[in-house]
Amino acid sequence: MNMASRPVARRDFFTLGGLSLGVLCPLGLSLPRVLANESRSRGKKQINVIFLFLQGGASHVDMFDMKPDAPDDIRGKYSPAATNLTGLQLSDQLPGLRACADKFSLIRSMYTTKPVDHGEGDVHLMCGSPVDKNLQAPGIGAVLSLQQKLDSRFLPFVHMGNMKHPSHTAPGFGGFLGHQYDPYVLTQDPNSPTFAVREFEPVPEVDPSRLAGRRTLLRTLDRYQAERDSAPESARARDTFTEHAFQLATSQKAKEAFDLSRESARVRDTYGRNRVGQGMLLARRLVEAGVRFVTIQGYVDTGIYAWDHHWGIFGHLDKQLPIYDRCYSALLNDLSDRGLLDTTLVITAGEFGRTPKLNKDNKGPGRDHWSNCFSLTMGGGGVKTGVVVGASDRFGAVPTERPVSVADFVATVYHALGLDPHAEFVAQGRPMKMLPHGSPVQELF
Repeated sequence: MNMASRPVARRDFFTLGGLSLGVLCPLGLSLPRVLANESRSRGKKQINVIFLFLQGGASHVDMFDMKPDAPDDIRGKYSPAATNLTGLQLSDQLPGLRACADKFSLIRSMYTTKPVDHGEGDVHLMCGSPVDKNLQAPGIGAVLSLQQKLDSRFLPFVHMGNMKHPSHTAPGFGGFLGHQYDPYVLTQDPNSPTFAVREFEPVPEVDPSRLAGRRTLLRTLDRYQAERDSAPESARARDTFTEHAFQLATSQKAKEAFDLSRESARVRDTYGRNRVGQGMLLARRLVEAGVRFVTIQGYVDTGIYAWDHHWGIFGHLDKQLPIYDRCYSALLNDLSDRGLLDTTLVITAGEFGRTPKLNKDNKGPGRDHWSNCFSLTMGGGGVKTGVVVGASDRFGAVPTERPVSVADFVATVYHALGLDPHAEFVAQGRPMKMLPHGSPVQELF
């Protein structure tokens, strides 16, 4: 059995200096496993990803693909407005993004053939393959963790927010690679005055009495040393990663990465003093510290599917669009100013779009699920910026130029990261490809 396919026993949980191995190992992600994966490096250029997930399905016709000449029940209440790119217009509700449209690219011809259900759409968008409850394809961050080295010896990828639908597997997790490739899930609100990464729930098999104090840590280190001295070579190799994990648990760099108080009030204000804005700022800090893939749940004040506007869509968007516009433009400008945009791929997307035609809900008009056409943004990290790919019809209902499937989108991210979509992993006795379908959008490279 090779190391990548071994199950991980999470038996020890230590807390030192405000950061714990338990914090770094929820949901099956083993910090020693993370470090072991570093030894598999092939020396490729490091590209990182920040993915703002507009869970619920954001309305393309109210944000990125305006239809001002359509009937009232399609065009909605917002108007198109000029950007800093000649010929490109976005919603008048997105002034920050209109001022930095040269820092991202836009795909207006996305579509999915999958049923327009939230949980299924979430999983599909984050892995590019259909939902399979028996052998679910892994998320992009999981494949990145498997295939590439972590130069900074830090967490491979992080999810901010619990994005799991009750009836489906959690989107973007390890899938058939195993739970050791699941992300670290951060559920606290980074905008809270009490936000800090300290202690999390220990794994069930660990007695809470073992979590207290340095005495426990020292006893465990002694036991670990004794076992290491008598272990075979393969076990000693794994122990090397465990030893490094102990060191990382007390590293100042790790603790500082999660410490938003180190940012100035001006920077924090620029991103917006809310869950999503501070989450985007934290994502930038984590990427700087070495995290390779960060997903932020975009707006959760009305539930996890907060962009699911079946009713009262404009009342919701009046609140949500300024938050989205502010934090997204702040991140792009911040990354650019720091020289990080070329190595950081920034994505904003929902699992599908919204119906072009407004419904007549009693609580106010809304837009329902729509899989035939939607928009997403991506740019940086080796992907061109300032490019518009594809177009939709006069109602925003179907692509008319350059249709791009969800599998194509994921293949584009794979290409940017230098991942091998055809690499196989044996799961339940079957060879499984990371991404069996999809072709990169070459116009973005």
